[in-house]
Amino acid sequence: MEIQAALGSDIAMVLDECVPYPCEYDYAAKSAELTARWAKRCKAVAASLRDAHPAHSAAATKQLLFGIIQGGTFDGLRGASAQAMVELDFDGYAIGGVSVGEPEDEMMLAVESAEPFLPTERPRYAMGLGTPPQMLEMIARGMDMFDCVLPTRLARYGTAFTAAGTLNLKNAEFALDKRPIEENCACETCRQFSRGYIRHLIKAEEILGLRLITLHNLHSYLNLMSQARTKIENGTFDQFRKAFVAEYKTRYPSND
Repeated sequence: MEIQAALGSDIAMVLDECVPYPCEYDYAAKSAELTARWAKRCKAVAASLRDAHPAHSAAATKQLLFGIIQGGTFDGLRGASAQAMVELDFDGYAIGGVSVGEPEDEMMLAVESAEPFLPTERPRYAMGLGTPPQMLEMIARGMDMFDCVLPTRLARYGTAFTAAGTLNLKNAEFALDKRPIEENCACETCRQFSRGYIRHLIKAEEILGLRLITLHNLHSYLNLMSQARTKIENGTFDQFRKAFVAEYKTRYPSND
């Protein structure tokens, strides 16, 4: 907590234990209880740091603190963990321990089991997610915030995200392709570089190629979230989500 306060991040997270998948019920229950005890201690320390150093920095004094919900793949434990965090009255609530190897339906169930207990006026954060369809499905289940390594990790393997799915730009089919990664994309990569040129950079092991894909992927993710907000505001999010998920095709490369 001291390190997070010193860093002055907008949001600080409590300490938690992320159980593996699969995990026995008894271990998941003990882990969730441990996380709840740590959360109580973290909140107390955060308050003491603010009281002891009111002029530490503007960022630190305005720093939000989020509680983390655990419980593995057990809906009862997820609900109980959510209630325990809400009782501690955090600034926001995170769903932890998802996307750790469990099937996608179990991932969704973890969110569905916790969400009914979370206050609607506080932000909800799904940790470590996800693919574009997963994020839209999580939004439909009440999540507001995400963090994920996929846009940068997969860019390092030559994979680009588009609204229709992923493209592996290492493939020979793109060697002479003069089109941008995605038509009508406003990112700097798509405005200036073709698929064929980016593939050339990748095959020549020029780091610029991976950087260009990374820039596009980050733009793609941010643009998707912007679209989701607009669709929510005009009441068409559900139709947008269903159409996007139905048309999205995932083609991830191997890590070889």
